[in-house]
Amino acid sequence: MEDVMEDVMESTSDAMTADSPAGTAEVNDQATITLLRGGQPTDSVFAINGKAVIGRFDPSHGPIDIDLGGLEEGSYVSRKHASIEKTDNGYTISDLGSSNGTWTMQGNDFARVESAPLTDGMIFALGNAQFVFHSGANAAPAAEEPAPEPAAETSEPSL
Repeated sequence: MEDVMEDVMESTSDAMTADSPAGTAEVNDQATITLLRGGQPTDSVFAINGKAVIGRFDPSHGPIDIDLGGLEEGSYVSRKHASIEKTDNGYTISDLGSSNGTWTMQGNDFARVESAPLTDGMIFALGNAQFVFHSGANAAPAAEEPAPEPAAETSEPSL
């Protein structure tokens, strides 16, 4: 399992630097969570803005910040499953009374938690949906609009 964690850290690090100039990640103080499938990061990256409630949107239960209902794994996530919150001591994940539990990777196995600190690169699960957490400058970039292509330079002299 340690090999899987190392692979996840390396893959998300590669994803963070692939589009950055000179192979350096852009400085970003916003935390993110990245969906894992088969132990590998996917393109599903969600930003954490101070505090985020994670679950499946249902109008009868009110709004949530991160809606996992559209994901294949979303069927195992409660309507208001967990929250991630930035505190003075870092980030914390808390279960909100979910049916299938909130789990954090501890050593080589998952342990069910009511509340636990999140550290950069930590793997956690909501039901069977697994994520890797990145904080601050180590956060994977959330999906953004692509930057426009720069205009091609011409070699003709200007008059």
